[in-house]
Amino acid sequence: MQIVLLGPPGAGKGTQAVKICERYTIPHISTGDMLRQQVASGSPLGNKVKSILDSGELVTDDIIMQVVEARLSQPDCKSGFLLDGIPRTVAQAQSLATLLPKMGAARLKVLQINVADEVLLERIQGRQGQSSRSDDTAEVAAKRLKVYWEQTAPVANYYEQHGNLVKLDGVGTVDEVFERITAALAA
Repeated sequence: MQIVLLGPPGAGKGTQAVKICERYTIPHISTGDMLRQQVASGSPLGNKVKSILDSGELVTDDIIMQVVEARLSQPDCKSGFLLDGIPRTVAQAQSLATLLPKMGAARLKVLQINVADEVLLERIQGRQGQSSRSDDTAEVAAKRLKVYWEQTAPVANYYEQHGNLVKLDGVGTVDEVFERITAALAA
């Protein structure tokens, strides 16, 4: 089972990713974790990533996809995986569409957790004081949502055009949302 989890900040992706990975015994693969693992490996690719990060630059789509390919080729991904934080751009989605068949991966299940902006802002602001995240302020939350809708939301449109996007209501208890996810994955 190969899953991409999409949704705006505060939609509950992190919470649901843990439950999905436990249920289906697949690794939760996040962009940040992959980049840190590459740097720690000391590999030529890891050294390249470290150099970019140390200079304060953004890691390019090309390098992100090299990191993704390196991670997905590891043995624990043979039975599936959940991608979180990738793809962030349509170019990354297109690269992933080319990469996965070469690796013998089946068709992606792309899940988009939808929650109204007002609810997202309430959720994020409600986390203030409960988490150590520095980005849980009203101002930063509003900016993160704006960036999501401008830069990442087109990825959902890409997958919808290719017929493998499932939109899910992200409002309700954690278990209610998880039931919707497992039903979508079983379909």
